[in-house]
Amino acid sequence: MTTGSVSVSLLPGIAAEEASRFRDDFYECLLARGDALFELTDALLCADGPVTAPVDLTLVAEHRRGHGAMYDALNHGNVDVPRLRQVLAGLPMPRAADGRLALAVDVSNWLRSDAPTSADRLFCHVYGRSGRSSDQFVPGWPYSFVAALESGRTSWCQLLDAVRLGPADDVAEVTAAQVRRVVTDLIEMGRWHHGERNILIVFDAGHDAPRMAHLLAGLPVEVLGRMRSDRVMRRPTPTLKEYAVAYPLGGRPPKHGKEFRFAKPDTWGDPDASTTQVTDRYGIAHAMAWDRLHPRLTTRSAWIDHTGALPVIEGTLIRLQVNRLPGGGDPLPLWLWSSATGLSGEAVDVRWQAFLRRFDLEHTFRMIKQTLGWTRPKLRTPEAGERWTWLVIAAHTQLRLTREAAADLRRPWEKPAEPARLTPARVRRGFRHLRPHLHCPARAPKPSTPGPGRPLGSKNRRHATRYDVGKTTRRPESIIERDSLRG
Repeated sequence: MTTGSVSVSLLPGIAAEEASRFRDDFYECLLARGDALFELTDALLCADGPVTAPVDLTLVAEHRRGHGAMYDALNHGNVDVPRLRQVLAGLPMPRAADGRLALAVDVSNWLRSDAPTSADRLFCHVYGRSGRSSDQFVPGWPYSFVAALESGRTSWCQLLDAVRLGPADDVAEVTAAQVRRVVTDLIEMGRWHHGERNILIVFDAGHDAPRMAHLLAGLPVEVLGRMRSDRVMRRPTPTLKEYAVAYPLGGRPPKHGKEFRFAKPDTWGDPDASTTQVTDRYGIAHAMAWDRLHPRLTTRSAWIDHTGALPVIEGTLIRLQVNRLPGGGDPLPLWLWSSATGLSGEAVDVRWQAFLRRFDLEHTFRMIKQTLGWTRPKLRTPEAGERWTWLVIAAHTQLRLTREAAADLRRPWEKPAEPARLTPARVRRGFRHLRPHLHCPARAPKPSTPGPGRPLGSKNRRHATRYDVGKTTRRPESIIERDSLRG
């Protein structure tokens, strides 16, 4: 038997060993009601079909407790989240095409429009609900997720962290603290070493990439984010020699270079790098990059409390234009900004290809919502919602760890797939057959007698508190407004 065949034959055993080790570590992170929470996670993975309600999971054979224990675990359980974060960071991490770690950050909403007794709800921006094409604002709990991306077209990624955004939170500052914590855990768990390429952090247009680069200063990371098509940036500050040639009569040297307007091609000039690639999904992809471009910051909004001179945050601006889109829409140009400077043409291609891999996180959101039922429970408190969120993350992680050992239990109308290319939903179909080969640390339930409950016919005299929806704090937009609020 060749070395290659031996390695392939050992893959299922290695996958089962890695998954069993994670299950033990996950169980140790459940400090209160751990047995009920662990069996609820197994029921998530072994249930037939999509999860529609947590109470249905109590009827699954792998859940040996009643529905009362399930609700008690969600409402009064305790998950050691910092330890679970380190457990996730210590798992084998997928790598990007150039061998570096690539993390995607995005927000997904748990909509709670019909829950006036649930606290800390915000207005979540959603598109096209109920057959409508316009965007809407629906009350709910927004969560910021961080996931490690793989290379190539796939529906897999490794979820590493989830943070609920509260009414008093600044999204950029909370996200920066979240990413800083994840990167620190990856370094402490040995997934990144000194001398390796910087970790690539990919943001969508909802986060201002230059500000995120400023907030993440000091970490071995590179920020890559999408920019709006109406932005205006500035070129590097001219040197004294360049200024003397352009303005022979003298004057005060400028703090910023000339404008670069995304919507005006006559302000672009010649790119510092230009590449053309032929792709299967997008046709011909043409990328142009301009080095050392930065936004002109003002003492307003997010920078109103900044002390000292405003920073000059330089990076590389990339414009990507493709021939077609997979859905047949109009292929508008895509603007990206990277905190790295001096990029070559090959490095520019790596950046925009890594950004396209960010959409793999959308497949994960769809899977945990539609299959694992992340947003299905009607939980009242946000703390219970956070416990349920971490159970879903643990369930999705077990699917990823066992995908090499899973069989393809496909429907008659589905196409066959290679074992290494199974989707998370297909791996979940066979998890019930894999579970007997994995370690199960949960203890058997003890016999008990249900309580009497509320007397029949009595009314509930403890009415739940109603909470308002929306932000509780607002950042002042100008110095005058800031001083008036302080006075």
